[in-house]
Amino acid sequence: MQKELTIDHTLRATWQTVAKMYNEQAGKYESTMAMAFVLLNIDKENGTPSTSLGPQMGMEPTSLSRILKSMEEKGAIYRERNPEDGRGVLIKLTPYGLEKRKISKEHVIQFNQTVRKHISEEKIKHFFEVTQTINTLINNKKIFNK
Repeated sequence: MQKELTIDHTLRATWQTVAKMYNEQAGKYESTMAMAFVLLNIDKENGTPSTSLGPQMGMEPTSLSRILKSMEEKGAIYRERNPEDGRGVLIKLTPYGLEKRKISKEHVIQFNQTVRKHISEEKIKHFFEVTQTINTLINNKKIFNK
């Protein structure tokens, strides 16, 4: 079997290329792709409960905790007690965080527009169908279910 022809190798190699590209861009703004991803997943008006951020982004709690601490130190976010749940914490964006979020969003839009210029809508539709099917197969434990 040639690894270059396997679906999992192609997915991983492509994601690594995308992640490298985003990290290079984020580095120009003293940030990382992970921080940008967090910024884009925080509700810019109301904040987001810290407990829902990790699952929303598919990130482990320890990784997210480390990123949030770094973002707080840089002044991009702050924590506020959740008025709906006295024990919970909302993650909110500072004006600096909102500025960084805007830059992150512009880069995501630019990436998507560039890809869409080079790939037909039909192929993009098929791409999403394929990735959705892969996720469904994995989530329903249809891959290694013996």
